[in-house]
Amino acid sequence: MKLIVIGGVAGGTSAAAKAKRVNPDLEITLFERSNQVSFAPCGLPYVIGGEISNFHKLIARTPQDFAQTGIEALTQHEVLSVDYPNRVLEVRNHREGQTFKASFDKLLIATGASALRPRIPGVDLENIFTLRNIADGEAIQKAILEAYNRSSTPKAVIVGGGYIGLEMAEAFQKRGLQVTVIEQLPRLLGNVDPDTAALTLTEVKRHGVEVLVSEQVKGFSGNGRVQKVLTSQGELEADLVLLAAGVRPNSSLAASFGVNLTPFGSVEVNQQLETNLPGVYAAGDVTEVHHLVSGRHAYIPLGNTANHQGRVAGTNIGGGHSSFPGVVGTAISKVFDVAVGLTGLSELDAFQLGLEAKAISINTSDHASYFPDHRPIMVRLVFETKTARLLGAQIVGHGDAVKRIDVVASLLHRAGTLEDLANLNLAYAPPFSSVWDPLQIAANAALR
Repeated sequence: MKLIVIGGVAGGTSAAAKAKRVNPDLEITLFERSNQVSFAPCGLPYVIGGEISNFHKLIARTPQDFAQTGIEALTQHEVLSVDYPNRVLEVRNHREGQTFKASFDKLLIATGASALRPRIPGVDLENIFTLRNIADGEAIQKAILEAYNRSSTPKAVIVGGGYIGLEMAEAFQKRGLQVTVIEQLPRLLGNVDPDTAALTLTEVKRHGVEVLVSEQVKGFSGNGRVQKVLTSQGELEADLVLLAAGVRPNSSLAASFGVNLTPFGSVEVNQQLETNLPGVYAAGDVTEVHHLVSGRHAYIPLGNTANHQGRVAGTNIGGGHSSFPGVVGTAISKVFDVAVGLTGLSELDAFQLGLEAKAISINTSDHASYFPDHRPIMVRLVFETKTARLLGAQIVGHGDAVKRIDVVASLLHRAGTLEDLANLNLAYAPPFSSVWDPLQIAANAALR
């Protein structure tokens, strides 16, 4: 039996590897249109910022590594079309400049997502970047070096104040650039509540980054290379620009041969990650997910979700049985010296869903206040007023202390309540927590 995987990052490679382990007799070929397979996109900002020494460290497995397990992984190979009734693909080998056909019995779509690139004047000027793969990161690094040949203090403008935008603001700042972040929403991190966003804004500004909220980018100008960013409020000088205003699923290939899409434009799948076409599966950023708290479908492209989906899809393709029940939207991001974690619904999300909900925020220390080096932590809980069911949480703190968000995420997977959280037997020692963990302080405050 032949399995072809289209896309070789998180979802595609994890599915291929798992399918081969479940069924060693599978003949698996993976086509990836870029230069690398199996790399960690989430590490890109940290290479650019200098915390990680080079991009090679982000590569988990090479085509040669896959070959040793019996999987053929071909880079610079783009699938152009799929003839589903006849189970045939048309593939372009960009390295050799040749097109060929390949047959399959089962197919996995793991084509990922692309950064949004607004259709505004000047968007195709040089030095306007997106960041999705290693080639993008290398191009940005090269542009930074070249910018220092023109100016002692180059200027970087980031369009978008989400996770990637803020992580790259830190990376650029570490490289000595003057950084401006432009966000069209009235706050940074649009998926958190205002008080969480306010703490984030304070931290970003504390490191000298200019932040412009409620401002739209109207275009770019320059002589071949970007020199100015034109906004609804004026213009900014720029030596380079990063577009970080979100992503959209690469689902056009899937749609072209009859795969159903969702209103988000993502591929529709069942719990086994199979599409409406028998034998055709999908995993990763190209797919929808079921949100376990809202009970609705959502588009939440994250690397850990892609890996989990790939594992489930690979199990089923190989002949095993596995299901992907959904997510609760858990995420964490480092923003300069603090970290921001969230899971479930924000208070605004809950209101938009018509839920009767409240939120409470508490500020305390991440471990015993009498122990050296304790640092502030903010915990915000969102809950249903009548049932006290937990709906979500947000945490702003330092280092690993913010990983407490995973405790709430675990409860959300089981429809836990404030009382469940307050009664948990959590670990305590002065270097790590107070006798009442910050999560429980927040839960008890909400119960009162």
